[in-house]
Amino acid sequence: MNILHLLIIIPLLTTVSVLCVKSMKAVRWATAVGMFFQLLTAITVLLVYMGIRQSGDTSEMVLMDTYNWYPSLNITYAIGVDGISCAMILLTAIVMFAGVFASWEIEYLQKEFFVSLIILATGVFGFFISLDIFTMFLYYELAVIPMYILIGIWGTGRKEYSAMKLTLMLMGGSAFIIVALFGIYHSSGAPEPTFNLLELGKYPMSEAAQRFFFPFAFLGFGVLGALFPFHTWSPDGHASAPTAVSMLHAGVLMKLGGYGIFRVAMYLMPQAAQEQAWIFIVLTSISVVYGAFGAIWQKDLKYINAYSSVSHCGLVIFGLLMLNQTAMDGAILQMISHGLMTALFFALIGMIYSRTHTRQVFEMGGLMKVIPFLAVVYMIAGFASLGLPGLSGFAAEMTIFVGAFQHVDLFHRIATIFAISAIVVTAVYILRVVGTLLLGPVKNEAFMQLKDARWYERLSTLLLLVSVAGVGIYPQWLYQLIFDSLAPIAQKLAAAL
Repeated sequence: MNILHLLIIIPLLTTVSVLCVKSMKAVRWATAVGMFFQLLTAITVLLVYMGIRQSGDTSEMVLMDTYNWYPSLNITYAIGVDGISCAMILLTAIVMFAGVFASWEIEYLQKEFFVSLIILATGVFGFFISLDIFTMFLYYELAVIPMYILIGIWGTGRKEYSAMKLTLMLMGGSAFIIVALFGIYHSSGAPEPTFNLLELGKYPMSEAAQRFFFPFAFLGFGVLGALFPFHTWSPDGHASAPTAVSMLHAGVLMKLGGYGIFRVAMYLMPQAAQEQAWIFIVLTSISVVYGAFGAIWQKDLKYINAYSSVSHCGLVIFGLLMLNQTAMDGAILQMISHGLMTALFFALIGMIYSRTHTRQVFEMGGLMKVIPFLAVVYMIAGFASLGLPGLSGFAAEMTIFVGAFQHVDLFHRIATIFAISAIVVTAVYILRVVGTLLLGPVKNEAFMQLKDARWYERLSTLLLLVSVAGVGIYPQWLYQLIFDSLAPIAQKLAAAL
């Protein structure tokens, strides 16, 4: 059996096991064991993929399998992976496993919560292994819809408003994607209409069709990537979501936007990408700087991280739009780096909130003295976010900026300098929060009784922290994994000039 099927089968079996057990403790452990096996499967997929490449196989995708499930429209269940897919699958497995332990204390409708979380993760895994763009879209919807339930029921603050706003905006993005998919299906030069990504890549669309349908695909996926001005669902959604959902949402779900942009929009419509990139470079440059400034003015820890995510995810799309190998490599690295960093941030914010019952920065202070483990991890996560060498953010952002500056024209260089200015703004709000939150005297005497991280909280945060440091200290293995898989896409975009 193709090992990729396990990425769908294991969550389904885990869901069944969760539904069959009764006690809260059994529900937790059934979910944790299931997601542990999912993590092992993701690691195995990566090792198998590397072994195939080392054997000399240079196929665009490996571990492929295809089943016809709706022959009338030539829709298939087609799966396969390249290095980028493997990296995204591993990211999802790590964040999901850490998210289960970050949600260890969930008591209200616990069984329903973990089942919804597993369904969300199944949609993400399916999205990353799909080679049929219609099936990919179905998995996209499977990942998005549980967000409404998870935020609406287990969220905090204006949870109903945030859940509705997030769902309606993402459904709007879905409508754009459907138009693009049907346009690609009918306008490709393939002998017969198909949704198969590799077949579509062989038979390019006419330039007129590309010009018309490219904006639909780009904006549709861009909404999930928090592209300005369609980002407004993101801060409210992050702030109202429960901890594990915020981790998966910002750490993984938003990456579906960037992944869909380069895998569908750019790969299948390279001429339109070359012609229209400047429009979206303007918007993403605004995203990068606006998100950073938005974070400065916030006082709620979740809103700060949410606006920071708008800025960092904007940098992903900015790197992709530079349309050269170096910047696009950096964009994929940034997807991995931001996924790990922001999941760690949201996990820590949830753990701090569960102790202090506040997320307002200026109501806290001196936490380093009472919860040193969580405080030190928070500080390291902050340094990763502002791009400290040795942590993942540095390698990703520098690769994007070096690639962007390779363009010799004035427009790209001005846009790059504008985006780089966000680094300074990021340093301001990160250092301000770290200083206010962790250093100085303890502001509230009640905080002196706080307990530091429990074993499951240490496991969750250390898993993410080690991953952030691993990518930062030795990014070469991940870079090589991305480079080889991105080369055909970059060459196709370069040929479209």
